[in-house]
Amino acid sequence: MAANENAISAFLAARSAEKNAAKNTALAYGRDLIDFANHLQAPLVEAAREDVEDYLTACDANGLSKATRARRLSAIKQFFRFAVEEGWRKDNPAIRLSGPGASQHLPKTLSPEEVTALIDQAGQIGRTPRDRRRNLVLMEMLYATGLRVTELVTLPIAAVKGDPRMMLVKGKGNKERLAPLSEPARLALTFWLRDREAEDDLARKEGKPVSRYLFPGSGKEGHLTRQQFFVLIKEMALKAGIDPARVSPHVLRHAFATHLLAGGADLRVIQTLLGHPDLSTTEIYTHVLEDHLKELVLNHHPLAKKD
Repeated sequence: MAANENAISAFLAARSAEKNAAKNTALAYGRDLIDFANHLQAPLVEAAREDVEDYLTACDANGLSKATRARRLSAIKQFFRFAVEEGWRKDNPAIRLSGPGASQHLPKTLSPEEVTALIDQAGQIGRTPRDRRRNLVLMEMLYATGLRVTELVTLPIAAVKGDPRMMLVKGKGNKERLAPLSEPARLALTFWLRDREAEDDLARKEGKPVSRYLFPGSGKEGHLTRQQFFVLIKEMALKAGIDPARVSPHVLRHAFATHLLAGGADLRVIQTLLGHPDLSTTEIYTHVLEDHLKELVLNHHPLAKKD
C-alpha cells in the first residue's frame, strides 16, 4: 500500500534527521513498521489500540523474542508520535501499551588464553601472505579496541595513517570516540599498511580507483563485509581448538570489556571505549565478574578482614 510506504519513509527520514540515528536501527524500524502494516492490511495512520495489541499478540504467538517484540512496539509508538506531530491523527493508540521487556542475558566471553590462541591462528589463516597479514590485523585490532564489527570493517585507512597510539572511530549514530591501539596491533598494522600502499600504487598505475577503506572488499560496499569476517573468525576458532559456536566478533568485544574490568579498569572508562551512551549497558559486565569482584571486596575492604 503506497500510503503506508510513504508514511513510513517520511517517519524514518524525520527520525534520522532529528536523532542522527544509526543506519541499522533505522532499517530495523522500517522492517518492523512494514511488518505491522502487512499484518494490519489497512492504512497505518488509522490503526486503533486493539490493532496494535492484536499485532503484538501475533508476534508472541510466532515465537519472536522479548527483545524483538519490545523493539517493534517502540517503533510503533514512535511512528504514531510522529503521526500526531504531523497532524495525521489526534492520538497515539500505542502510548499506554507496555512492552514485554528485553531479557538481559549475560554476555558470552572467552578467557585471555583462548583469545591468544585465536590471534595466533589468525596470522596463519588465508590463501596468501597478504590475506594472513590482514586477518592478523583484524583480530589484533578487534581485541585491542573492542570495536563493533561494523566499525572495524568500515574503518577508513586514514584513521590509522602515521602510526597513531589512538584512532578516531565513528560509531552508532555517527558519534565519534577515541580507541587505543596496543603495541601488537600497531606492529601488525605496520606490515598490513605496506600491503595497502602497494595495492594503492598499483591501482593508480592502472588508472583504477583507490579504496578508502583499511580492509577493502570486492563487493559493492567496497570493504570486507561483516559476514566475511564472521566466517573467518569461525575458521580461526576451529584451528585454535575452540568451539566455533562460542566465537564471534561480538564475543571478542565482550572479551575486551571483561578482561579490562578483571584487570581493574574503571567501568566508566570501559563505557567510553565501547561507545555505550548509557552506563547501565556497560554494567552487565559486573555480573560476569561477580566472583572476582566479591574476592576483591573480601580481600581489600577493611571490615572484611579477619583478625
